[in-house]
Amino acid sequence: MSDEVQTQERDAEQERLQVEMIERREAALAHVVKWGDPVLKSKASPVSNFGPELRNEVERMYAIMRDGLGVGLAATQLGVLRRLLVFHAGPDGEPSAIVNPEVEWLSEETAVAEEGCLSLPRVTMDVERPLFARFSGRDIEGAPVVLEAAGLEARVLQHEIDHLDGVLILDRTVREQRKAALRALREGDSYSPSVEEEIGEEGELREPRTDA
Repeated sequence: MSDEVQTQERDAEQERLQVEMIERREAALAHVVKWGDPVLKSKASPVSNFGPELRNEVERMYAIMRDGLGVGLAATQLGVLRRLLVFHAGPDGEPSAIVNPEVEWLSEETAVAEEGCLSLPRVTMDVERPLFARFSGRDIEGAPVVLEAAGLEARVLQHEIDHLDGVLILDRTVREQRKAALRALREGDSYSPSVEEEIGEEGELREPRTDA
């Protein structure tokens, strides 16, 4: 087999995989509640029942997060008003779930990063959040858990707990970006803040974009 034929077959396989990934992502995002639905501004209720139903819901959330190419997902984004979230902040780690999560502590040190949201299609915004945080909650069996997180993981968890409290990144960004993002959402357009400078004004720390 010639090198040219091998290259053509490899390119065809890559294209097929790309198409499959896009199809899986579209199918996953079809389950995600989008901007404008009042459930996204509603506060979730604590989970009181632990068992097979909860485990099945977590597995479903894992699959939607994975296929949707997200790093986090809150139950409210699926129209379920229960305090449950899943996250996958590291490329090598396994996805995790926290039931009835609460923020125990936030550092004074903060960073600004461009955040996206599966419920806000095609828009991103700069959001300032604490770099370090401690969270408490329950695992899917009901056992108490405490999680100390930093960087991306801390950001993702804060983002998802915001969802459970009815708070969106639209509520966390600066006024100018909020207005521009809302206009894009209403018109079905896209929006992202300028990324011309890696370091913002006054040397503020910036992190890579995240989608949750």
